[in-house]
Amino acid sequence: MADNHDRRDFLKLVTAGAALASHATLIEAQEKDDKCKKVAANDRVGIATIGLGGMGTSDTNSALAVGGVELVAVADVYDGRLQRAREVYCKDVFTTRDYREVLARKDVDAVIIGTPDHWHAQIAIDAMNAGKDVYCEKPMVRTPEEGQRVIETQKKTGRLMQVGSQRTSSIVYKKAQELIQAGVIGELNAVEAVWNRNSSLGAWQYTIAPDASPENVDWDRFIGSAPKRPFEPIRLFRWRNYQDYGTGVAGDLFVHLFSGMHFITGAIGPTRIQATGGLRYWKDGRDVPDVMFGLYDYPKTATLPEFTLFLRVNFADGSGGEESFRFVGPEGILSLAGDGITLNRPQREREPGYTVNTFPQGLQDSFVKEYRGKYPDRSREVNNSKVERFYAPREYSDHRDHWRNFIESVRTRKPPFQDPIFGLRAAGPAVLSNLSYFEKRAVAWDPETMTIPGAKAPLTTAGKKKG
Repeated sequence: MADNHDRRDFLKLVTAGAALASHATLIEAQEKDDKCKKVAANDRVGIATIGLGGMGTSDTNSALAVGGVELVAVADVYDGRLQRAREVYCKDVFTTRDYREVLARKDVDAVIIGTPDHWHAQIAIDAMNAGKDVYCEKPMVRTPEEGQRVIETQKKTGRLMQVGSQRTSSIVYKKAQELIQAGVIGELNAVEAVWNRNSSLGAWQYTIAPDASPENVDWDRFIGSAPKRPFEPIRLFRWRNYQDYGTGVAGDLFVHLFSGMHFITGAIGPTRIQATGGLRYWKDGRDVPDVMFGLYDYPKTATLPEFTLFLRVNFADGSGGEESFRFVGPEGILSLAGDGITLNRPQREREPGYTVNTFPQGLQDSFVKEYRGKYPDRSREVNNSKVERFYAPREYSDHRDHWRNFIESVRTRKPPFQDPIFGLRAAGPAVLSNLSYFEKRAVAWDPETMTIPGAKAPLTTAGKKKG
């Protein structure tokens, strides 16, 4: 049964965020005139979206819902999305296929990078060098080497960069962080995290624009640094299915789980990575697995014990899908799913018990007599578990909070929590899960330096050395 007192305490803790969330209005609900309305200069943050696909659109809507934010430009390689930007946001919004034209605009303060993964690092670097702040979708990069370049650029330019894994702004995850730090489950020894799906869209079978053609798609710009190929629209609209452009289930979903777990525990990364899985169901031409399991060894630190992380993603999970965490310790288990937390703490046994039935009878009798002298209550029952539950308000959105935090950083110049270093410490072990999977071996990782110990050449997502 839920502990109403604890639930009230949690709701008190989140009142400010909930009030903001409940009054935020997404851009779709606004009138056309409001979308084109200019924002007062003293409050204005001018944003540009580079890559107006599913997440680019969602990020744009969340940014505009913050208030004081103005969309001034959109870049995309498909003309249909540029047309859609003018239909939805404002007929006068600047649109282009070339993101560099966006970066050259003086009215752009910050950019959203919602492109395929293989463009993340280069656009982020170009944007910061152009004096823009950056909100980059996860995973921040496809390789650890790209991550090092992004971090160096951010330090050199002093621009702000936030990675788009919104769990780090969640009031639910913040509550879990407080509970773990308070020691409610004892010394952490294992974390289990799952993100399963069972639908075509969940498995990245996104709709391919019926009118896509070499005339209205800038194919060469989409390909970028990836291997050259003739026009094939499925690769543009379902890019997550291919190693050339995406990072598979590890880069799409493992990275969310790493981000959330690192935020809750304060861990910075594993030292050993091992992943397995396969392409078991969605055999639609993709070259990345649809089932992946990962095991990760986290070292002892000044604030954390040694523990093991287990991750699982299955795109054909008959239960219908699940996103959840279990933090395991000797004193209890903290489970996190959706908008709530369950803390289960069974009372420990009052005595250790004994197994003497294979000993001679006389030895049994003397052992039991001595044992009962020490534990006279003869009680080994475990009392009912103490279960506590905590919930966020129904209308709460961590995505909106993540955007509020970023816009506040842009205005105040206070660095965001999920900066490029945090981003690489989540993306590194995620993309190296692919290396482990494709090369069928364990991979070492140094979470302090965010490098592969002994690596002598840059790696592709699949782990093949370039050159």
